[in-house]
Amino acid sequence: MLRNNEDAEDMLQETFITAFQKISAFKEKSTFYTWIYRIGVNTSLGKLRKQSRMKISHSIEDPDFENLHGLQISDWPEYIETKVSDEEFRIALKAVLDDLDEKYRSVFVLRDLEGLSTAKTAEILELTESNVKVRLMRARLFLRQNMSDFLKHKGWLVT
Repeated sequence: MLRNNEDAEDMLQETFITAFQKISAFKEKSTFYTWIYRIGVNTSLGKLRKQSRMKISHSIEDPDFENLHGLQISDWPEYIETKVSDEEFRIALKAVLDDLDEKYRSVFVLRDLEGLSTAKTAEILELTESNVKVRLMRARLFLRQNMSDFLKHKGWLVT
C-alpha cells in the first residue's frame, strides 16, 4: 500500500506500538487479526494522506456503477506472460499503482495482493462487501488499462 519498503517497515512498527498502547480498547467484537490489521491499514492510509498533501496525486474518476455493469476489458493480450518478464511486470505494476487512488489501492492490495476474502477486506476497511467488489472492479479496470499503456510505452509489449 505504501509503495516503499522503508515506509512499510515504519508502518509495521507504528502498528504494533499503537496496538500495544490500545490493547485495552480491544473488545473482542472481531478477531485480534482483524483488529490489528485495521490498525495497520489506518496507519498506512494516514501516511498516504499526509504524503498526498505534499504532492499532487492522480486519481481516477468515480464512474457510475450502472455504467460499469457489463463493461468489457480489452487490449490485454492473453499471451502477456510470454511477452513481458516478471521484472518488467513488477515495474509496470508499481508505476501504475502509484496513480491509483488510495481507496481503490487499499482494496486491490488486500484482495489481490494479500489474498484476503471480500468479507475480510470489507471488515478491515469498514465497507460493505458490495462496495469492496465495486472498488476492486474499478481498481482492476484502471490497472489493466494503465498497465497495458505503460508496457506499450516502454516497448515491452508489442501487440
